Amino acid sequence: MISVLLGIIEGLTEFLPVSSTAHLRIGEALFDISLDDPYWKMYTIVIQLGAILALTLLFAGRIIEFLRTFPGGEDGKHTPWNHPLTLTLVAFVCTALPSLMLTSIIGAHLESLRSIAFALIIGGIIMWAVDAWSVRRDPAVSDVEQMTLPQATWIGLCQITSAVFPGTSRSMSTIAAGQLAGMTRPAALEFSFLLSIPTMFAATLYDLVKSLWPGFHLLHWHKPSIAAGSHSALAPVVMTGHGWAVLVVGFVVSFFVALGVVEWFLQWVRSHGFVLFALYRLLLGAALFIFGGRLISGP
Repeated sequence: MISVLLGIIEGLTEFLPVSSTAHLRIGEALFDISLDDPYWKMYTIVIQLGAILALTLLFAGRIIEFLRTFPGGEDGKHTPWNHPLTLTLVAFVCTALPSLMLTSIIGAHLESLRSIAFALIIGGIIMWAVDAWSVRRDPAVSDVEQMTLPQATWIGLCQITSAVFPGTSRSMSTIAAGQLAGMTRPAALEFSFLLSIPTMFAATLYDLVKSLWPGFHLLHWHKPSIAAGSHSALAPVVMTGHGWAVLVVGFVVSFFVALGVVEWFLQWVRSHGFVLFALYRLLLGAALFIFGGRLISGP
């Protein structure tokens, strides 16, 4: 039952701008899951992979089209330096390198529910303000094919905040950055999804390698999650039949829930924008301030 619920939480929140990290952290507290338990660390990593694979499947056609048109693009006017695939890689590198250094210094100290509550509220205010500002102007970029190298660099740098400050939300930081750079809601959302594929694959697979081979170490860059409760080496995971069953259930649930959420999110944003998610972040952040201590200490 816990595996189903955590799979639903991961699938629902991974690509919405509400922070899957915050929701998994809350789930960990509610279900009394130890942050130091190597199995649950690996479990969280695996269900994230389920959500990532769902997104990759949904965007496979778009990615294949980008590969087919590289380097000239659909209009034949692009170069290898401003093609969407190149811009996605640039944004990824702009996130990865600074995050490798920063999260090892301060990321481990910012995973308390109070810190996550701050990130939720601040991110909600930023998202609300940016979305309101964006719709009052005429964004110049309505498709990722129209993006420029400076815009991709800016979005990649803004994504660092989600790697360093749990609760910020990778989606929120990249979507808001895209809108500030002059992109429409759908364009900013599409690039956020495209960028999430290499970012999340790299971060999640790195965490998975660490969980399976505790002696493996690079600088501690990763997507913050309850799997990242400790930056020390993870203990070897001992799997049982029950453990495999729980893992498979969480992976499958996360995969199918994410499939539905991404499609719904794309349609919702085109018509309604991001205000609903900003309001939800504010309410959840406020609730964490009020009840967060009880989640940790229990009744």
